[in-house]
Amino acid sequence: MVNAQNTQQEYEALFNNAAIGIITVNKQGNIVLANQFALQQFGYALDELVGQKIEILIPQRFAHKHEDHRNRYYSQNPHSRPMGSGMDLFAVKKNGIEFPVEVSLSIYNTAEGQFAIAFISDITIRKQSEQALVQLNAELEQKVKERTQSLTEALEKEKELNELKSRFVSMASHEFRTPLSTILSSAYLVAKYTQTEEQPKRDKHIQRIVSSVNMLNDILNDFLSVGKIEEGRIQVRYSSFVITEFLKGVISELQPIFKAGQTMDYMHAGADTIKLDPALLKHIVMNLLSNAIKFSPEQSAIKVTTAVEGDELLLSVRDQGLGISQEDQEHLFERFFRGANVTNIQGTGLGLHIVGKYTELMNGHIACNSVLEEGTEFIIRFKLQNTNDEDSSAYRR
Repeated sequence: MVNAQNTQQEYEALFNNAAIGIITVNKQGNIVLANQFALQQFGYALDELVGQKIEILIPQRFAHKHEDHRNRYYSQNPHSRPMGSGMDLFAVKKNGIEFPVEVSLSIYNTAEGQFAIAFISDITIRKQSEQALVQLNAELEQKVKERTQSLTEALEKEKELNELKSRFVSMASHEFRTPLSTILSSAYLVAKYTQTEEQPKRDKHIQRIVSSVNMLNDILNDFLSVGKIEEGRIQVRYSSFVITEFLKGVISELQPIFKAGQTMDYMHAGADTIKLDPALLKHIVMNLLSNAIKFSPEQSAIKVTTAVEGDELLLSVRDQGLGISQEDQEHLFERFFRGANVTNIQGTGLGLHIVGKYTELMNGHIACNSVLEEGTEFIIRFKLQNTNDEDSSAYRR
């Protein structure tokens, strides 16, 4: 009798002092007993729980399903097992606050009937830790992804620059050969003409040297411009100027390279004071006009037109030259691209690439209309800056 009393006391001490919620439920689903830890977990007094259905401790949205699960548990050889294995389980306190739980079930029989014991652990802290770990992993993965993307872009950029350098070395070895040979032969011949009456011959070869040096300078400038574009080091400096005077000045500079009988007609419509970057615009115009001269025959006319239409500047350059095939037009503004019908004419394949990039930097759009053996027209539209605003500059990529 004493041993039975001791056992009962030990059981009650274990039940009431356990650091886990323990609730006993009969076969009908009514709460029979709950330990102190469970009462604290759920915020109830014992007399508020005893006799209540166990579903009082389950969120309303799960309560109906739980009744079905409970009835099935009793009807199918009930045994000790974890509840809701692989599922997220939730309980609800008296004040309506939900919290995540883990539940283990055990079954026992007495003369009074069959009972289930639920061992309930509040796993809020663990879930918060897991969620924090998931979030940390997601943040780390995002950082790794961003860093990988950054490194990939950097490697791709380096690859492009290395390719650019390799293409330049290949192009330079080919394009430099002709002007350097001209300089060498002309310098040699100038030394041979020692008589006063041979001055015209000396002048002829000196001019060939100057022309070849200018050609080399143009090639180097094109390459340097491409390098600055690729590195994002082009600064757009807007200022106001008179477009008609500007174009006439550029055309005058190009007069020495006109072929025999070539003419260049310039027309303008609308207001003549505009605001763009004159240095970038000059490079664009010089390239388009020099190409028109180079690829047009003798005795041909080149038409240059500018027009201010609202807040846009229209620039058109039309020649009667070799023309560009439809296939080649798709690649005109790519680096080092040269049309199939001009490979025998001196050039780097960088000019139109630079023209296209400079046009973009000044918020412009360039288009090409061309027919083989009939000529080519380049049309550029620039979005003009307000001439009333102060002059400004900005780096563009």
